[in-house]
Amino acid sequence: MKSKVVTLNSEIHEQMQAIGHRARAAYAITADASNQQKDMALVKAAAALRDNMAKILEANAEDIEFAKGKKLDPAQIDRLTLDKKRIEAMAAGLETVVTLPDPVNKKLDEWTRPNGLVLQRVSIPLGVIGIIYESRPTVTADAAALSLKAGNASILRCGSECILSSKAIIACLHEGLKAAGLPIEAIQLVPTRDRAAVGEMLTMVGLIDIIVPRGGKSLTKRVVEESRIPTIQHLDGNCHTYIHKKADLKMALKVLMNAKMRRVSICGATESLLIDEAVAEKILPPLADALAEADCEMRGDDKSRKLDKRITKATDEDWDTEYLAPIISIKLVKDVDEAIDHINRHGSHHTEAIITKDMKAARAFLRRVDSAIVMHNASTQFADGGEFGFGAEIGISTGRLHARGPVGAEQLTTYKYVIYGSGQTRA
Repeated sequence: MKSKVVTLNSEIHEQMQAIGHRARAAYAITADASNQQKDMALVKAAAALRDNMAKILEANAEDIEFAKGKKLDPAQIDRLTLDKKRIEAMAAGLETVVTLPDPVNKKLDEWTRPNGLVLQRVSIPLGVIGIIYESRPTVTADAAALSLKAGNASILRCGSECILSSKAIIACLHEGLKAAGLPIEAIQLVPTRDRAAVGEMLTMVGLIDIIVPRGGKSLTKRVVEESRIPTIQHLDGNCHTYIHKKADLKMALKVLMNAKMRRVSICGATESLLIDEAVAEKILPPLADALAEADCEMRGDDKSRKLDKRITKATDEDWDTEYLAPIISIKLVKDVDEAIDHINRHGSHHTEAIITKDMKAARAFLRRVDSAIVMHNASTQFADGGEFGFGAEIGISTGRLHARGPVGAEQLTTYKYVIYGSGQTRA
């Protein structure tokens, strides 16, 4: 039995090495591809997604049955499920990426030295990007499109539950690449459900230039601990909405319900509600009524529970939890300082919002909250590359290096220095 496992991992090692070498060869071409070629590939891929909608839905139905057999929770099933509307949104997302300016070969800066040397900082692709994500087939299209727009090659490793959907989507992307005269190896899907493939990707130094994990804490933790390749991290979305004492009640109710209940399974959904004690008696009851009517479970501190008996007792763990479900934690705070302190201690540095008419409080919140995205009087569900005008996103980076916030095409580039001389030599 032991030798069989070794043989299997050896086969996966060889398979992943082959994928990596094909990606590097393809990158040599995509890095030099014109914007017109890249855009043509995406336009044709969008058309293929629409033309092959029935095939994609059939593959997705098989994935859903497989996922149900593994007893995935409702939030995971929701993220996995495709319908005509979501496929159309994928196609439209590709077309939006086409409208973006080419992020490659942009002159970012230029200056002249006293010796006459002209220096430029110019944007270039990152290289070969390895993207490891859970069972969200929409990420397959978004990640591949953004990588290609930025001149990169991509190796995609999806969750085991969405591999058939992703294969059907990749086939459409390959149609676009062929139509544009670009190598289909520029977008490759790891063709196995075996988790050993993830371990291989994390050690493919020289073949993969950067790893982007998109998923829950366990996936990100594994990637961070095991990867020998630099990563752009996407941690969980324990997002907060804070209702300040000078908030407009109607606005607070509208924004909070959208932030929590529009789609509970996305990383930008609000998971924790903070309310100033001074207005809690007025604001919490109508908010609790709306949340209860939407079948949202409420877990709160002792002060909030005194104001509404439907709120159950929150544990210490609740303040740190990304539910991805119709559950919200509720805490009453003294002021903006306590709200900021709570968010910085318990949040995941993703997205936070303050609802207030007081600009002084808003500025303090926006300046001092240590998250990738901070908002004033808006739903946290706007934490999305498409809503930022990026066309799509690979994820929301909660790290500090290279990219922070939505990772779109521009964030998938780096730069080099180009120097123009006229025969200068150094003394």
